[in-house]
Amino acid sequence: MLKKHYRHQMGGFALTTVAWLLCCISMGLPQWRVWYYEDPKIFKPTVAFVGIWRACVVHSGNNTKEIRICHQYNYRDNFLPLYIRINQHLLLMSSFLGLFGKITTIIALWKVCMGREWRNAICNPFSLSGILNIIASSFLYLAVLFNYISIMRKWGIAFPPSFHMPSHPDTQKIGSAMVLAITAAVFFLISGIICLSSNLAIGKTPRSKN
Repeated sequence: MLKKHYRHQMGGFALTTVAWLLCCISMGLPQWRVWYYEDPKIFKPTVAFVGIWRACVVHSGNNTKEIRICHQYNYRDNFLPLYIRINQHLLLMSSFLGLFGKITTIIALWKVCMGREWRNAICNPFSLSGILNIIASSFLYLAVLFNYISIMRKWGIAFPPSFHMPSHPDTQKIGSAMVLAITAAVFFLISGIICLSSNLAIGKTPRSKN
């Protein structure tokens, strides 16, 4: 029985690992919002990426090469609106919870390989891993939702003059980082369900007799 559940947990661990990597990658990418506007200095259409931790302006250089100029910011900057500050904390919490979920899954898998059984589902470490993954998924969904609402309602950002970016673009759309975040949230959720469901099955397994 343990070997059968071990296979399910390995699949859950793989999903957790992929979800955590996608979460970290999406958090670092600037493509959460894609802005289109006309630069008042060069009078050319300009594309900018507005992320959780940085904003990048893409300029067309010579020989059709693109030059990307990025500006970093953090939660201490006064110009950041509340929803970006919330998203920063949500993504950080998701990455930490996903990492803790991986660690608890590794510990649980090690105990399963050693032939360790639990008296009930409550003391099974797979429970903690499943709960952490589901909470991480919820935080990611919230971050994606806030970003989506900011795009639909065309919320602007009062960037400092050094960024050379307008507070509101002419048009904007969803960026690729949001797609990665949604994928990570789905993987976290599936992994959490696998851990909890397999955990209940293990908890019902009768203890072996010496």
